[in-house]
Amino acid sequence: MVADHHNHNACIKQALATAETLCLQQGQRLTKVRRRALELIWESHRPLGAYQLLAKLADEGFNSAPPTVYRALDFLLTAGLIHKVESMNAYLGCAHADKPHKGYFLICDACHNVMEFDYQDIHASLENKAMTQGFELRSETIELTGVCQDCQPEEGEE
Repeated sequence: MVADHHNHNACIKQALATAETLCLQQGQRLTKVRRRALELIWESHRPLGAYQLLAKLADEGFNSAPPTVYRALDFLLTAGLIHKVESMNAYLGCAHADKPHKGYFLICDACHNVMEFDYQDIHASLENKAMTQGFELRSETIELTGVCQDCQPEEGEE
């Protein structure tokens, strides 16, 4: 899903720039713990659990109390900077934080990489179906599981 030559530092840099801009626009503060939590979440394209994040922050000298991490995660979720991958109970950086979006994910069962994708046609179809049923849609997350291209066996392999 993510090529070996992928530059996570570029992802982190872009995520932080977006976070700073959004926080400024929303009148919010990107505190040290929020910033570092976002950086740690963006270190790979594998979702990071709250307790994994807590351990990493504690190793770096941040407050190791769970409420500290959960407050940072709640802030990042509310700001639209991260997603919660429900099936994994873990968090992933949002690739579309600078524009309205919904959470659509491809999750590899083998390597656990998660790829976010943005398909407005899927959203429009679901929204239309909900509306015809008189249902007010408030949240939308779609998680598709399978095996990514990198983990699929080569032709002829078992």
